[in-house]
Amino acid sequence: MRYEHVYAIPAYKDSPYLEDCIRSLKGQTCPSPVILCTSTPSAYIRGLAENYGIPLHVREGKSGIKEDWNFAYAMADGEFVTIAHQDDVYHKDYGARLREAARRYKDMTVFTTDYVIIKDGRLITGDAMLWVKRLLRLPLRIPALRDKTWGKLLPLMFGNSICCPATTYNKGRIGEPLVDSPFQFALDWDTLDRLACRDGRFVCEERPLLYYRVHSGAATKACMEDDRRSREERAMFSRYWPEALVRLLMRGYRAAYKEYD
Repeated sequence: MRYEHVYAIPAYKDSPYLEDCIRSLKGQTCPSPVILCTSTPSAYIRGLAENYGIPLHVREGKSGIKEDWNFAYAMADGEFVTIAHQDDVYHKDYGARLREAARRYKDMTVFTTDYVIIKDGRLITGDAMLWVKRLLRLPLRIPALRDKTWGKLLPLMFGNSICCPATTYNKGRIGEPLVDSPFQFALDWDTLDRLACRDGRFVCEERPLLYYRVHSGAATKACMEDDRRSREERAMFSRYWPEALVRLLMRGYRAAYKEYD
């Protein structure tokens, strides 16, 4: 049986935030099935799957973001799939707004929303970078631009303004695998760039329907510490701009790294 929409959580090790993520998905006003997928099985993950009645799928082999995401995407038997990040919390109306957009736009391949940051137990809503990203996503709120290649690329050309965990993909139209990128950090940006060049519509619901958690154990922090993030973002900017402008854009992006200090 194929569902209209599925949340797939690629669980990695024993995140203390995983249960909060599960509870937010199970508490949606418009429910969808939830599955847990992992390449690091443990009693903790199995226990949460049992407690919440969630199917658990275990992948053999070495852990990796691309491999774990593609496995979760493949295991989700849904027309639409949300790769739900284990550290984040979803607003109760996320699923309802997704379904509304899917009914309105039959050619929608990507759905995304605004978000707020959780850091040290505090909600950060007025951060300058958040406002810049909202401005960059403006083309995705204009119906006449959402299905144009250049309209979908504009939110990506000055940095990736689309929040990965806030995003749902139309598996029925995109197919598999979802991620086919050589990157380890900017793989979501690379994937969106590829999808923007295909037929289909990107739709942004500019409401904060995701609570994005920033903490020292996040994969983003690890990518920053060994310079992977900087190298990969430079490579992405170089697709769109000459070297002089790439250097300028990278200066602004490095300022955003302070969120993770």
